[in-house]
Amino acid sequence: MRTYKVAIVGTGGIAAVHADNLARTENRAELVAACDVDAARLDAFCDQHGIAGRYQTLTELLGEAKPDIVHLCTPPMMHIDQAIECLEAGVHVLSEKPPALSLADFDRLDKAQAKGGAQFSCVFQHRFGDASAAARTLIGGTEFGRPLVARCDTLWYRPDSYWDLPWRGTWNAEGGGPTMGHGIHQFDLLLHLMGPWEEVTAIASRQARATSTEDLSAALVRFENGAVATIINSLLSPRETSDIRIDCEFATVELSHLYGYNTDNWTITGAPGNEDQVKDAWTGQPLDRGSGHSAQFLAMYDALDAGRPLPADADSARQTLELAAAIYASAFTGQSVRRGEIIPGHPFYGGMDGDGLGTRMLADTARV
Repeated sequence: MRTYKVAIVGTGGIAAVHADNLARTENRAELVAACDVDAARLDAFCDQHGIAGRYQTLTELLGEAKPDIVHLCTPPMMHIDQAIECLEAGVHVLSEKPPALSLADFDRLDKAQAKGGAQFSCVFQHRFGDASAAARTLIGGTEFGRPLVARCDTLWYRPDSYWDLPWRGTWNAEGGGPTMGHGIHQFDLLLHLMGPWEEVTAIASRQARATSTEDLSAALVRFENGAVATIINSLLSPRETSDIRIDCEFATVELSHLYGYNTDNWTITGAPGNEDQVKDAWTGQPLDRGSGHSAQFLAMYDALDAGRPLPADADSARQTLELAAAIYASAFTGQSVRRGEIIPGHPFYGGMDGDGLGTRMLADTARV
């Protein structure tokens, strides 16, 4: 097992989560460098985490520190260009969400990966707990049966002061509101468990927050396997919770947590007459490790060691980003949107705002 040289770009709040979780990877990673345009913040971060390499530009970091993997912990609008620079230099990328602000930008990754021979992965840490792996194995199988109906709720609360940072709450910097920046983790997990989505009908509104994007979206999604799910993304909910419920033919799978889970956050209920079969199937799976960044980091290193594609790679991250784009497109056009419909030339291919349509629609319906 190799020890990988890792660098962190951006030393704000989420960077500390990365650094702390890298320290839990059983010597599989060495944090060799960090980068930030703010020299004082960079020094404070490096002093706290014992990082020797300190750089104020990504180009300098790549040229001198020569990491194997770069973690992008910068604001969302910077992710795609920084990812491309790393990939073209032959350095693997683990990017915080969202991976890009549009499908058009995201699709630039293909050439960058081919040019440098490196791979892109997105931080979707909820995929990587043992219970998630168990649920993915059992949903659609003999014991649980095929999925029929589901709900996926990201019900969070952010006060007006949350948007004091100038890049928050804008289409150009964040790409959207809770659909892009908050609920994306939860509905990514839903897709991971349920498989490809097929069609979505949605609404989005600005109910109460002083932001140019939505503060609420709700979607009805049909999956390729025929299952139907509701997805709600809210920043208006004082009792915060993140919930997924999937009703299969013979079992109900439920996850209720906030920002991360362990096995105790999952509830498995067998249909009448199937209780023992369902319980035995669930308890027969490995269920020790909870979700979290370190779980994804370790899965990434294992894939690199084995020469496999990275987990949460560009292809699967694109499916999640495409669902976000489809939610916005449906909400702002009033039409259902099918997977594969948002292609070059479509107004929502180049941005989640649909060439300004979202801004106009939200302005007309805002209740703030």
